[in-house]
Amino acid sequence: MQPRDTPPTEPTTTPAAGPTGAPRTADAAYDVLVVGGGVIGLVTAWQAARRGLATAVADPAPGGGAAQVAAGMLAAVTELHYGEEALLALNLAAAERYPAFAAELAEASGQDIGYRRCGALSVALDADDRAQLRELHGFQQRLGLSAQWLSGSECRRLEPMLAPGVRGGLRVDGDHQTDPRLLTAALVTACERAGVAFHRSLAVRLRIAGAGAGADERAAGAELADGTRIAAGQTVLAAGSRSGGLVGVPEAVRPPVRPVKGQVLRLRMPGAGTPFLSRTVRAVVRGSSVYLVPRESGELVVGATSEELGWDTTVTAGGVYELLRDAHELLPGLTELPLVETGAGLRPGSPDNAPLLGPTALAGLHLATGHYRNGVLLTPVTGDALAAVLTGGELPEVARPFAATRFGTTHQRHEGRHA
Repeated sequence: MQPRDTPPTEPTTTPAAGPTGAPRTADAAYDVLVVGGGVIGLVTAWQAARRGLATAVADPAPGGGAAQVAAGMLAAVTELHYGEEALLALNLAAAERYPAFAAELAEASGQDIGYRRCGALSVALDADDRAQLRELHGFQQRLGLSAQWLSGSECRRLEPMLAPGVRGGLRVDGDHQTDPRLLTAALVTACERAGVAFHRSLAVRLRIAGAGAGADERAAGAELADGTRIAAGQTVLAAGSRSGGLVGVPEAVRPPVRPVKGQVLRLRMPGAGTPFLSRTVRAVVRGSSVYLVPRESGELVVGATSEELGWDTTVTAGGVYELLRDAHELLPGLTELPLVETGAGLRPGSPDNAPLLGPTALAGLHLATGHYRNGVLLTPVTGDALAAVLTGGELPEVARPFAATRFGTTHQRHEGRHA
């Protein structure tokens, strides 16, 4: 959508070049500015624009971010962790929403997102792993989740390429997958078709209106690295692990997110007619989680390390070795496949490994970040939740435990931070 008419107090000049969907101006005004063009920022912008809001995205490279190296597992049940029962409800809601969301996005973009109802299989390679997997199965059953215990031989009948030493496993037919690269590409196209304006520059400072007015202060857009000043009635911080670094965000509402590094590999499976894997397979090997996600395109994604190393995105020989070694324990034939790509990305972790969604204590500022390992899975419900609050409603009930204010911060005045 085209930017709103700029208020009289914000004089407008128009340089020659401009962002996709709108002329670049020194001051442009929108209903909503989304800071960050990864999968979460894009779905937020698309859903806002679909509801009639003049929407812009500020990002140097929309469609990038952690999703470019994600495996795309939609694994609400398989990835269940102890102590994350509240997050489970949100993950299950997202999984239920995915088929309709995939269809809506395919219609809006004209592009496939690689959504597959392929199921998942978690396997155990030794007696200790088997005991832990049995315990997890009991936990899943107590929560009413659908997971079927299989013997080692049943696992191998299901996936013949599995190692002979597999001792047992859990079959979860309700856990599916999508291709995050196709997903983000489709979201970029859907945003463009919905009229979202892309300002392909980094947001460097939050603008705050009502300087010195205390409780009357509100977020009012952002300044970009290229000099563009964007005015917005509502601003959404959706910049992944960098959401906490925007200058001008008061400390009291700054999102507590951190980068968590993950290294992944992409291999090429044999051509048609040669069975390899039909579903996602995962296990814990030597205390580390490893997963293998087969795509219909013939790609096999192997991941992922989890490393608390700050902003480092180096692909290391050790990381590649460990992933290949552990994957080989599951599928001995894997080491014969061509290795076509290595990569590393930064997941946005939060203190409780769950997202921060919706309004902050600073009027006009919303969060959509902190999704950690569930960003692709939670894409549909995040878009729905942010669209609800951006159009004057409240967070949906299932998202309320993940309100942006849940860590107890309250907005305070911060002199010298205003635009």
